[in-house]
Amino acid sequence: MSLMQTDFTEASSAPPNVMIIFGAGGDLTARKLIPALFHLSNARLLPESFAVLGLDRLDFDDDGFRDRMAEQIKAHVGEVFDQAIWDWLLARIHYMKIDMLSGPDYELLCERLSRIDAERGTEGNYLFYMAIPPSLFGKVTDHLGEVGLLHETEDDWRRVIIEKPFGRDLDSAIALNNELHRNMDEDQIYRIDHYLGKETVQNIMVFRFANGFIEPLWNRQHIDHVQITVAESVGVEHRGAYYEEAGAMRDMIPNHLLVLLGFVAMEPPNSFEATALRDEVNKVLDAIQPLTPEQVLTCAVRGQYGAGSMPNGEQVQAYRSSQGVDPNSHTETFAALKLGMDNWRWAGVPFYLRTGKRLTAQYTEIAIQFKRAPTIMFKDTEVEELEPDMLVLRIQPNEGIQMSFGAKVPGPTMKIGAVNMDFCYEDYFGNKPATGYETLIYDCMKGDATLYKHADTVEKGWEIVQSVLDVWNALPPREFPNYAAGTWGPPAAGDLTKNDGRLWRRIEIPKARGR
Repeated sequence: MSLMQTDFTEASSAPPNVMIIFGAGGDLTARKLIPALFHLSNARLLPESFAVLGLDRLDFDDDGFRDRMAEQIKAHVGEVFDQAIWDWLLARIHYMKIDMLSGPDYELLCERLSRIDAERGTEGNYLFYMAIPPSLFGKVTDHLGEVGLLHETEDDWRRVIIEKPFGRDLDSAIALNNELHRNMDEDQIYRIDHYLGKETVQNIMVFRFANGFIEPLWNRQHIDHVQITVAESVGVEHRGAYYEEAGAMRDMIPNHLLVLLGFVAMEPPNSFEATALRDEVNKVLDAIQPLTPEQVLTCAVRGQYGAGSMPNGEQVQAYRSSQGVDPNSHTETFAALKLGMDNWRWAGVPFYLRTGKRLTAQYTEIAIQFKRAPTIMFKDTEVEELEPDMLVLRIQPNEGIQMSFGAKVPGPTMKIGAVNMDFCYEDYFGNKPATGYETLIYDCMKGDATLYKHADTVEKGWEIVQSVLDVWNALPPREFPNYAAGTWGPPAAGDLTKNDGRLWRRIEIPKARGR
């Protein structure tokens, strides 16, 4: 059972296992993975027979690596830090220096894991976490396959978590999946998307399918359009060289935004089992109409940020001034799409997607705008126009759900004012500390792939954006940079909705609770 179906306190402990982290010397391990394991340990969801083995080229022994993790853990788990919990986990953290391209080192890895199994009683169950560049995925799994570390028996399991990016276009995604399948069955591969660890993303299905008043309205008869926004206030930081090869489209839309769209638009699955849910998401992606080269010119917008001022007053440099970036770069830091679907539920309903760097705020939401009600009965009142009702699924910050609708303003005349009803997870269920990785790691240990991507999902996502990538590659932008840091993106993004008689929702960032 996935954590999406139960509270941490009611879930059962994961089975005995060793979590082996390739690239353990990187930032992800200290910022996200070890803190996620701390939270799982604090919730009593890790088994007594558990161990972590970090692998990298850094010259550490067990104690040195433990010291490195201990230096940062308090900063990443905050007020919930508990020394006893940390001591329990720390004693189970190990390290091994390895050359990931050296076959003999994998023989040594087998020996090390056998010793850990004997010491910790982990029963030969291995979770391999690939916190490494995608170019190494195939090579590392080939070596693991050669020494038998990916071979499962009736008595043990072997699973591999793959971090994005899953390719950089359709051809490379297909090639990567073929590489992984050389040594593993599809059910051993867990392609992670940390957005799917967010409570609100998982709650989309509960909100839609467990509430009788919602599902009858969730269709083209009642919904005018859907907007999905994933805004980042940060720049490319130290990832300039990577971002030059990726850009906003490759980095975010096939991996994150299309999966969010899939959860919003899918038909009710027969169950919460992984296969049933993935099949429904894939049906949504199949129904999305790929843009023709001509449509790309009017239904896709790209941008690149220039120097500007963030809302907190910080003056930031242009993308082209970032380390590792070409001074004449054509890489987009903002991308927006208008997509439509060929199916009964959503025919004629546009889906607007946007994402970008150095935007006004760090904010992610899905906004569902309903059709306007007829105004015929208000013809003899002061009401000139009825504002459309809107439902907002807020993913970050302050995860929650907001609904806005019209209500009569008290007084002798007929006036209508907008009313907001706002549900925040923290207010109702408490603020459970999380990195977004807890649910996903726990589910992998339990063998639940519900919140992980299937190979087909990855490839379908690339199919949808491939025509956009092809046109953008053939027609380099002439106007970059075309939006200032600290704004909501280039003016052309506004035209994407304005040309349809619509507007992007005006996003007002809610204040953090308790401040």
